[in-house]
Amino acid sequence: MSAPIYRETYECGELDERIDQLWALLRACTLCPRECYVDRIKGERGYCKSDSQLMVSSVQPHFGEEEVLVGTYGSGTIFLTSCNLGCIYCQNYDISHLGQGRPMTDEELARSMLRLQDLGCHNINFVTPTHFTPQIVKALKIAIEGGLRVPLVYNCGGYESTRTLKLLDGIVDIYMPDLKYSDNEVAKKYSNAKDYVDVSRAAVKEMHRQVGDLTMNEQGIAVRGLLIRHLVLPHGLAGSETVFTFIATELSRESYVNIMAQYRPMYKACEHDELSRGITLREYQEALRSARKSGLYRGFED
Repeated sequence: MSAPIYRETYECGELDERIDQLWALLRACTLCPRECYVDRIKGERGYCKSDSQLMVSSVQPHFGEEEVLVGTYGSGTIFLTSCNLGCIYCQNYDISHLGQGRPMTDEELARSMLRLQDLGCHNINFVTPTHFTPQIVKALKIAIEGGLRVPLVYNCGGYESTRTLKLLDGIVDIYMPDLKYSDNEVAKKYSNAKDYVDVSRAAVKEMHRQVGDLTMNEQGIAVRGLLIRHLVLPHGLAGSETVFTFIATELSRESYVNIMAQYRPMYKACEHDELSRGITLREYQEALRSARKSGLYRGFED
């Protein structure tokens, strides 16, 4: 198995420059598409309610992720506190909206990554990393010097700046974004992101340019590539058919797509009648049919 891509970037001396470039974005924060322009180094906070202090909710082997990430010993998940989206149905709202978590230094984060590797985890899976990208990459350098050698997963909501993503080229092995919607008005209403469709499509194109379609090792564990998640919403609100058509025609028919059926009304979802129930079997089956019709076939049930 080839070494994770970040080791090559470290060995050629490029990682230090990326760290400097990412930290510079915090001084008038433009890490994500909201471009709040607050000075997080000085303690100012923008939409994500985060300054320069890394906040982590949990560190643990996780067995509820995709099978290609979990394998035998689990995906080494590190849940970051807060988020750059405002999804009213977020199932992790205590972390993303309510700010559950604790401060962690770069050295502590690096040790956490190495501990997960020692436990046998097949990867280090950063959940909602967008607003803490500089801190993660800074800690990554320490972890590399400590012997980190498993793939890095960037597990995000899809609302990403292509400028920031380009600074992660040669650092992230596996991108795992959501593609939540195909209608900006829906995205604005339920995730407070009026340009989500355009932004997320540009982001996943950049991710695919960097890492390509998902590839696995001999044991069936993902080692590099793009893994897209799409959560089916009630009443077709996610616009699933259009999302799948975009993936198949503008990315690749070899794209690995997890079509998720686990929507349930959480947080403030019940304030909206159309989101106040789970999806039906028929709605899920219709999503699967539309995915197959578009030419996709990897990552979801036959």
